[in-house]
Amino acid sequence: MLATMTSTRMRLSALGLAVAWAALVAGGSAFGQPAQRRAVVELFTSQGCSSCPPADAVFEQYAKRDDVIALSFSVHYWDNLGWKDTLASPQFTYRQKAYSKARGDGQVYTPQVVVNGAAHVVGSDQSAVEDAVKASRSGAAATWVPLKLTRTGAEVVVEAAGQDGTPADTTIWLATVTRKIDVAVKRGENAGRNLTYFNVVRSFDKIGTYAGKAVAFRIDAKVVDQAEVDGLVALVQAPHGGPIIGATTLAMK
Repeated sequence: MLATMTSTRMRLSALGLAVAWAALVAGGSAFGQPAQRRAVVELFTSQGCSSCPPADAVFEQYAKRDDVIALSFSVHYWDNLGWKDTLASPQFTYRQKAYSKARGDGQVYTPQVVVNGAAHVVGSDQSAVEDAVKASRSGAAATWVPLKLTRTGAEVVVEAAGQDGTPADTTIWLATVTRKIDVAVKRGENAGRNLTYFNVVRSFDKIGTYAGKAVAFRIDAKVVDQAEVDGLVALVQAPHGGPIIGATTLAMK
C-alpha cells in the first residue's frame, strides 16, 4: 500500500507496461561537449507494499526511454510487516529521507518517484511522473556537469569535466544496477505474488567530491564487476540531497 513512515495508506492504480534495459545504457554525448540532459527518475519501492507493483509497472516505461535514466531503490521500512525485502537497503531509505529533508516537506512514502533529485510524485501516477519529467527539462539547473564513465582494463574510470558555478562539496555517486530481478513474495501484503523489478540499484556509493574543476576517479573493476551487475550509473549531485546536475551510464554486459 502507499505508505509513509507513519504508515499513511491509500490505493492507486496504473497501466502495466513493458520494459527494456536499453534506456539505461543509451544516450549521452561526447565528453567535453554539452551533455544531453537525461532526466534521472528514482523510484522508491518495496516488496512489502501492495501499492508498489502498479508503480513498478509505470516505471518500466521510463526504463525504456533514451531521455531518462531510471533507477529503482528498494527501501526497508516495510520489513516489519511479515516479509523482508530481498533487495532493500537502509542506505536507500536514508537517501529517500535525505531528499525529504532537503525539500523540507518530510514526505517519505512508497511508491515515490523523485525526478532529478528535486520534484517528487506518487510513483503509480503516470501523468504526474510524466509532468515531473517534462518540468525537469524546462526548469533544469543552469549548471550541468559533463561526465564520462569508462571501463579500461582493470579499472572503471569516472571523469567529470570542469564546470563553473558548481557548488562546493558536490557529490559524485556510482551505482551498480541489475537490469531485471524476479521475486516470489511469500508473506506480507504481496504474499503469493511474483514481482519483477527493473534497473534495480544493488549498491550506491559516494566515490568523491567535486567543486567545478575537472577530476577523475579510478575504481578497481573487481569492486563492480559482479555477476549480478549489468550496468553502472554515475551521478553528480548538489550537496545535502540537492538536485542532480550530471548523469551518465555504462553497460557492463
